Amino acid sequence: MKAFTEHTGKIAVLNRANIDTDQIIAKDFLKSIKKTGFGEHLFHDWRTKDDGRLNPDFELNQPRFKGASILIAGNNFGCGSSREHAVWAVLQAGFHVVIAPKKKINNDVIPGFADIFRNNSTKNGLLTLELKEEQVNELIHLVEAHEGLKATVDLPAQKIILQFTNGYQAEGEREFSFEIDPGVKQHFLEGLDEIGRTLKYDKKIAQFEKTHSAQMNK
Repeated sequence: MKAFTEHTGKIAVLNRANIDTDQIIAKDFLKSIKKTGFGEHLFHDWRTKDDGRLNPDFELNQPRFKGASILIAGNNFGCGSSREHAVWAVLQAGFHVVIAPKKKINNDVIPGFADIFRNNSTKNGLLTLELKEEQVNELIHLVEAHEGLKATVDLPAQKIILQFTNGYQAEGEREFSFEIDPGVKQHFLEGLDEIGRTLKYDKKIAQFEKTHSAQMNK
């Protein structure tokens, strides 16, 4: 995976909660374990009609979202099965960042992302960011009000920065700070998977193997 420090791109909104992995990439397309060819089938059952034509009512088919690389979704994104293909499909469709809200209902907290999807995303280089519900609502409002709105996701500074050039706050900026696990952050900054991070210590591992006695395991 490539190192991630900063990304600037257009924002698209799919404001639906509980989007499961079968909707992200339907089981019909799980015919390969190669990490290619899945992006064109992202949200297939929503994106297309029964006759194969694009569904104009589906949010991401709107011309305003063409070429978007940052996706805002509802809470509990990626629930359902553990298929890693779902992350591959999101990445191959051109998205580098997915933002979802952490929602509180009474004493229960619904996370922005299902755990397995979040873990698979980290392993494959898809940055998943969880914001407060009111922050996501504001982001959605701003995207709706400003067609083609872009954002810069600054991972070292842990900020999402919107830039306006059409009169909003006299052409100003709006920032949203986010929290992220330090280990996950370092994983993205280094651009290393688990094997790559382990190999950073190959000399120490080799030294340990030289001095390690097999008798210790008995």
